[in-house]
Amino acid sequence: MTFPPSATPLADVRRALAIFAHPDDVDFGCAGTVATWTDNGIEVAYLLVTQGDAGGYDGTPRPELVRQRAEEQRAAAAAVGVRQVDVLTGYADGTLAPTPQLRRDLTAAIRRFRPDRVLTSSPLRRWEHIAGPGHPDHQAVGEAATCAVYPDARNPFAYPDLLAAGLEPWVVREVWYAGGPAPDHTVDVTDSYHRKVAAMRAHRSQTAHLDVDTWVRDQLAAIAADAGLPPGRLAEAFTVLRTE
Repeated sequence: MTFPPSATPLADVRRALAIFAHPDDVDFGCAGTVATWTDNGIEVAYLLVTQGDAGGYDGTPRPELVRQRAEEQRAAAAAVGVRQVDVLTGYADGTLAPTPQLRRDLTAAIRRFRPDRVLTSSPLRRWEHIAGPGHPDHQAVGEAATCAVYPDARNPFAYPDLLAAGLEPWVVREVWYAGGPAPDHTVDVTDSYHRKVAAMRAHRSQTAHLDVDTWVRDQLAAIAADAGLPPGRLAEAFTVLRTE
């Protein structure tokens, strides 16, 4: 199973909501692209489903790690022009599933922010990358976000408590999936490369063991080369689907 060919991205997007499982997910896969969006006047907000309490590479106490990762994500967001970072509570890192409760919480966020575009993890696994993009939390959030986009957020009869609270139905017109199989929409992020590196470095608890500059450059250069971009260009890749 794979995605259909990507749609041509919408040209009139004003708001985009990035929905991911953990602090740093959006930056590993998408920070260069997010920077190009904010540079073009698109208002971008982040919604994280967990606090990243199962991450890290040392014995940092979990409450301290949660505090640290929240600070890191705010700094990373600022590096690419994102001011709004929200984190759900009640979801433990490593245990996610596309439950009705998670769908409801994502539906509420979509109706509140009213984005034209949702950026999220692929609900389809890349079997050649069982680590990283293949984390089961990523697939769970991608599936729940997809269900929140359609049918939940636009359906006035879904979650009537949200409607009673004043959260009117909303149609997200486009979804961008990161980390999925055979992504075919490439974004040239050469000009925003240093901002992506800054965002990645902000996640010290997750990237201190990496040579971030080399790791990011190698990853983005390989994507650009696969897409046929000229030598020296850097890129991120996605699958883009319309919902209408």
